[in-house]
Amino acid sequence: LNAQEIGDADERAAQWKRWSRNPVFDEEIVEDMVREGLKHLASMQVSDGGWGWFSGWGERSYPHTTAYVVHGLMVARDTDVPVSPKMLDRGITWLERYQKKQVSRIKDKHDSKNHADNLDAFVFMVLVDADILHKDMRDYLYRDRNQLAVYAKSMVALAMHKLEEITKRDMLRRNIEQYLVIDNENQTAYLDLPNAGYWWYWYGSEYEAHAYYLKLLSAIDPTTKKASNLVKYLLNNRKHATYWKSTRDTAIVIEAMADYLKASGEDKPDMTVEVKVDGRTYKTVQITSSNLFTFDGTVVIEGDAVESGEHKLELVKKGTGPLYANAYVTYFSLEDFITRAGLEVRVNREVYKLVPEEKSIIARGDRGQVVDHKVEKYKRVKLNNEAVLKSGDLVEVELSIASKNDYEYLVFEDYKAAGFEAVEVRSGYTGNEMHAYVEFRDERVAFFVRRLARGSHSVSYRLRAEIPGRFSALPARGYAMYAPELKGNSDEIKLRVVD
Repeated sequence: LNAQEIGDADERAAQWKRWSRNPVFDEEIVEDMVREGLKHLASMQVSDGGWGWFSGWGERSYPHTTAYVVHGLMVARDTDVPVSPKMLDRGITWLERYQKKQVSRIKDKHDSKNHADNLDAFVFMVLVDADILHKDMRDYLYRDRNQLAVYAKSMVALAMHKLEEITKRDMLRRNIEQYLVIDNENQTAYLDLPNAGYWWYWYGSEYEAHAYYLKLLSAIDPTTKKASNLVKYLLNNRKHATYWKSTRDTAIVIEAMADYLKASGEDKPDMTVEVKVDGRTYKTVQITSSNLFTFDGTVVIEGDAVESGEHKLELVKKGTGPLYANAYVTYFSLEDFITRAGLEVRVNREVYKLVPEEKSIIARGDRGQVVDHKVEKYKRVKLNNEAVLKSGDLVEVELSIASKNDYEYLVFEDYKAAGFEAVEVRSGYTGNEMHAYVEFRDERVAFFVRRLARGSHSVSYRLRAEIPGRFSALPARGYAMYAPELKGNSDEIKLRVVD
């Protein structure tokens, strides 16, 4: 390395050290980082005006990368960042040439491209934002909207909104919202995306698709509950505490949330909030636009301060702006019959007596003759609380699990009644319905689930009644191993075993 390169490296190292020491970026640091990013983009621009994935010899421009960069540059320009007009114009010109070529291909009956696709939707939206309209592409995209992914439909709808094509915009919105699922209990909304066959493509990204739908709602109807519920869904599904799956989907989600904050006016609160419990004020906090992301809004009451009996929690707001709140309670219960609880993850336990039935099948004998072959078959009889069993009876426990979201690394533990023992004793992968790793312990059976998809699931195992007596099986419970506040439990059940 020559002296200049060593000096540049030292300066860059010192710069990153200064940035990393600041837990909250101030305006000067943000401007510094943006300038560095713009210089990097300028150095990566290909000679024809577009951008590829990397820079260097042999790189060529790609429409998706170029559209992504041009969109980012226009967002920066619109927020008064000093973007080079020449760099931006060259990128826009490259996209315009690309779009004209795609229109020609669709018109050419001998070309293999016979409809507008998802990439055309992205390029069209970016060019409309740059005040460039190709009417033929607009018509093709609207005509071929059923061929587009939900992600791309949102992009086209955003472009139609800017063009004031209200009828087309509303039709695209209806096309999107046929996949919308609203969970009023959980105050969330999400799109049940039909992208199982192309989830690995950019337009198959679940979070980016939701983000662009949020951008659409922010542009046309920011005060609807769908928008705020969608924000909560996205926040609930942030899997890594600081990001979603990648830098790209995280950037798009944050951009969409910023659009929503600005459009709904939630970025300018001016309120004072009192937190009261049983008439006593535990905290008073002022929330404004300057401390929106930094104010301390947490109140913890624990130990002897939580007396027995009913309590009244009040949030008293004075001023303007929406107030969001969550309340959590953790307690040790002495009630005789513990009932089920849970919201994001729910566990329901059913216990069945297995009654043997005569069953045979027609099989081939050792000499090729037809023989009746007896097989094991049981009839399941559901057991209610206080049901009576005989020592030796076979029992099947089924855990039904309902999940509001996709989760990872969960444990479901079923606490056995004392007079019962598991039929299987070897822990491991047992081929159960959820492909869970199972541990058969003295007092419970634990199922370790690597991934849990949103929806309904079930898993079961067998016990045998052994010791006479009246026993209580504590609730089965499910929880996330590394986020234990995510949890749910089933009802308790009491069973009797007689000789």
